Amino acid sequence: MPAALGFATIALFLLLTMTKRVSVLVALVVLPVLAALVGGSAGELGGMVLDGLSKVAPTGIMIAFAVLYFSLMVDAGLFDPLIRGLLRLAKGDPLRVTVATAVLTLCVALDGDGASTFLITVSALLPVYRKLGMSPLVLSGVVCLGAGVMNMIPWGGPTVRAMAALKLESSDVFTPVLPAMGFGIAWVLVASWLIGRRERRRLLLARPGESAAGAGEPVPATAPAPGDGPGAVRVAAPAPLWLTVFNLLLTVVLVVSLILEVMPLPVLFVLGFAVALLVNHPTWEQQQALLDRHAKNVVLVTTMIFAAGVFTGVLTGTGMIDEMAEALVSVIPDSLGGHLPVLVAVTGMPLSLVFTPDAYYFGVLPVLAETAHGFGTDPAEVARAAVLGQMTTGFPLSPLTAATFILVGMSGVQLGEHQRFIFRWAFATTLVMTAGAVVTGALSL
Repeated sequence: MPAALGFATIALFLLLTMTKRVSVLVALVVLPVLAALVGGSAGELGGMVLDGLSKVAPTGIMIAFAVLYFSLMVDAGLFDPLIRGLLRLAKGDPLRVTVATAVLTLCVALDGDGASTFLITVSALLPVYRKLGMSPLVLSGVVCLGAGVMNMIPWGGPTVRAMAALKLESSDVFTPVLPAMGFGIAWVLVASWLIGRRERRRLLLARPGESAAGAGEPVPATAPAPGDGPGAVRVAAPAPLWLTVFNLLLTVVLVVSLILEVMPLPVLFVLGFAVALLVNHPTWEQQQALLDRHAKNVVLVTTMIFAAGVFTGVLTGTGMIDEMAEALVSVIPDSLGGHLPVLVAVTGMPLSLVFTPDAYYFGVLPVLAETAHGFGTDPAEVARAAVLGQMTTGFPLSPLTAATFILVGMSGVQLGEHQRFIFRWAFATTLVMTAGAVVTGALSL
């Protein structure tokens, strides 16, 4: 009963949000509450919701101040040189911009944190997309692909969880799939080229007789800030040189501190924003004006994150997640036991829409590994397969991970539209890397 109820809840959520019947926020809150009531867990509902909210609270705090920080930096013109450089290299060509998006994401995602990757790349690139008239779905989709592949690094969430759940080392899990990761990076570049070519064609058809974009035009000083809507302009004048240098140094220190985990991420962004606000806007009136200008962006993103906490808190607290994991494992026929690693890799990405990362790696993966061991397969292979599939390309699509809402919220796209646009490309990434792992011997067929 709990497993069936859990699957039905998630299926209904995907159906309602992808068809735009209700908003994502409403579905994230109302559906799990109804499921808990149907399942007879009304008495524990309050505690489960609070537990879910408490788990996402650090992420919500981090995102609130991170959005404010990068919005401030965009207002101050910190990313204008990068934007102009990208436009010069792209020469106004949406195809080149799309490929540049993939390259930038692959580099920024080396920190292993999806949230900071999305915040940095979208803040820097959204003005470029608006300037060229490109669809924000292209931005969110290509960033999704690049960040997904780079999430395989040993300090990224999936690999860390896989190693912890099965008590393995990086040499057991990550090193054997390095060649497959190379296949994935190559595919992301190819996919971004194909997506960019399609976007260039769309823009040419939309503006017959014109180039796809203003070829090589620099972004003006009034480039729109993320989330402000088309046509919004920056009210601040270009920052003086000393302030630009300060902002650049502060941002570099912040990013390095994030990578080295000098302090918890929420603390770093709270401190970073407070310092940046004080230096860039020293008066009370200026500070209030900036907070008022970007309050909408903060509310839109953080409310989604807390709503996701309600969703996962209820599904976990009612035992639905655990029962769903056992139900999935129980349906694997003996004839497929020897092919379990490949099966895990191929099904992992779609399953990221059903399971939270912790639920999959600490609930499903140990059961799968033990099952594979019974068929004579090394559990390390199952861990590699899980990293290749589940969350590697699924986490920027899943409604059960907070980072997904950062990506779609800052890009200004709907979750359902984002999923429909990029799902097949993301799934193809899993297939390419799985094939690469089989060819290189990281997975047995």
